[in-house]
Amino acid sequence: MTFTVRWPDGRVEECYSPSLVVHDHLAAGTTYSVRDFTARSTTAMAVASERVREKFGFACTSAAATVAQIERSAAAHAPDDLVEVLALQPPLPGEGR
Repeated sequence: MTFTVRWPDGRVEECYSPSLVVHDHLAAGTTYSVRDFTARSTTAMAVASERVREKFGFACTSAAATVAQIERSAAAHAPDDLVEVLALQPPLPGEGR
């Protein structure tokens, strides 16, 4: 799945997750502080990677790459600046597009 965010400087970035677990940690249309967004995303990627490990026997390098991408982007902003989650794709079953 992908989640699309707008950083405080207006830059839009797409992030990848190997699992829909991101829906448990972020919501489209919601704004988070950079600090909170980074923590929520890191937690979601850890869970996603663990799900990959349980299914395939190895951690997900894509999840680790997403965490590194988010950390690089977050470093350019103050912890209390705001990040907006624009979209989570695909939506969970039963959610509208």
